[in-house]
Amino acid sequence: MTSEHERGSGEDRTAEGADGAAEAAGSAEAAGTEGNAPAAEPIGQRAGHDGPEARDGHQTRDALDGHDGHDGRGSHDRGEGRDGADEPRFADRVFRSPAGMAGGVVLLALGVWLVTDAVIGGAGRTPWLALAGLLFAAPLVVAFTLRPAVFAGEHRLRVRNPFRTIEIPWGTVETIRAGYSSEVVADGAKYQMWAIPVSLRARKKATRHNERVAAGKSPTAGPGGLFGGRQMPNVAVGESELTEKRAASDQAIAEIRDLAETHGTKEAAQGSVAVRWSFEVLVPVLAGAVLLAILFATRQ
Repeated sequence: MTSEHERGSGEDRTAEGADGAAEAAGSAEAAGTEGNAPAAEPIGQRAGHDGPEARDGHQTRDALDGHDGHDGRGSHDRGEGRDGADEPRFADRVFRSPAGMAGGVVLLALGVWLVTDAVIGGAGRTPWLALAGLLFAAPLVVAFTLRPAVFAGEHRLRVRNPFRTIEIPWGTVETIRAGYSSEVVADGAKYQMWAIPVSLRARKKATRHNERVAAGKSPTAGPGGLFGGRQMPNVAVGESELTEKRAASDQAIAEIRDLAETHGTKEAAQGSVAVRWSFEVLVPVLAGAVLLAILFATRQ
């Protein structure tokens, strides 16, 4: 009995020693855990918040995605028009007279050649007369040949004539027509468009072409006989020759009229007509005229 009791007591002490060792190990582990635990995160770095590095990463991704890092207003504004809706953008349509520009270049070259010859080989007052004449005539040539142009933009029509520049908002345009000259009527006033000359010959030619196409005839014909015999139709006729044609001036007026109808109701296309005189042309002309008058008045 005594030995069995001693063995029971030893087993109990062994169990108690194991429990104590386990408790000591648990206490040491808890102490080590508390010693190695990281400090509490700042508010900005908790779940749902980004720290500086995270914010930088997000800004980098936003920059790569085309956003500004806030709420996307930057890219949205870039895609919006002035009225808040997506609107197509296009460059100004420019209308000029190729024949007038070519004639102006030829006249300027001829004038420079004549004046150069007069300055080099002339005697007495001839060089001064030639220079004064060039100062008077060159701006006029530029004004009537190279300067005229019509700029059809999104909000307004800008007409550049020899001595004036007229800016006409689309909302003020009443009518655009081409009779014997190209004209635009706005705010009750009529303004000519020098850059779009009307050719009655080209208009009659287009009318005859359209009449032949409508009648089912060949739009073009070959040369007649030696004594004006019957003309023979061309053998090959392109598809473009079977369509309706317009004179160049009528086509330009139709395009400008379409632009006026398209943009005339926009808020940005409202306003009043503005007229500005072309002093860059008038001042040299007046200076040349004064010099010529003085030279002629003081000649002996």
